[in-house]
Amino acid sequence: MNVDEFRTMLKPVTDYISGREISPALADELNQSFPPTSETFGAIEEACHDAIEQGWMCAHGSEGRRYGRVIEPGDDTAGLSVDVVELTDIVGPHHSHPNGEVCMVMPVDEQARFDGNPRGWCTYEPGSDHHPTVTEGKALVLYLLPQGKIEFT
Repeated sequence: MNVDEFRTMLKPVTDYISGREISPALADELNQSFPPTSETFGAIEEACHDAIEQGWMCAHGSEGRRYGRVIEPGDDTAGLSVDVVELTDIVGPHHSHPNGEVCMVMPVDEQARFDGNPRGWCTYEPGSDHHPTVTEGKALVLYLLPQGKIEFT
């Protein structure tokens, strides 16, 4: 797996999100269209683990908080950037989402939660903010940002 193959793998998801309002309703739609038990969700999750092992994903930080932008926003991702973080029992740095954020939550430890969310999709509306928090173990979170916009405070 390389970044170009990963981008292609994400295309059904990024195409689905394209032009939609980032809202709780979108999270519900993603959980129906690409549920955590689906082949698409599983393939993306496996690719993330493989890429981390290969060293080109989550290449920054240290154990407990690894992260990195994988894909810059562009036409092939419907204007969404793709970042992946690997977090273990941590409260991350506060930031806001000028254009919203779509998150794919992939617990490594089954009971792990990202901002209280289990395996699946969650969204943050434009203008929202938070301290990304993983509790009860380790989780991977793939997040998609319209135009790659994120503001750390």
